[in-house]
Amino acid sequence: MNKDTFPFVVYLIHACANRWGSTPKKVYNVMKSSGCIDRYLVPHYEVLHTQGTDYLVDDIQEYIKLRGVTV
Repeated sequence: MNKDTFPFVVYLIHACANRWGSTPKKVYNVMKSSGCIDRYLVPHYEVLHTQGTDYLVDDIQEYIKLRGVTV
């Protein structure tokens, strides 16, 4: 993670927590355990950071769901 991707990931953790009625800590743990951060958000930052928040939260939820992790 670098100086560009770090704030992006933190922002999305909080956006997901707000939408899902959860805490940022729980969302981080779910995103980390599913590989969402290291295998999806960080490697695809260049494309993803141009998308809207609602789209990204929905996309993250789908990514996590497809890996069998419950939000």
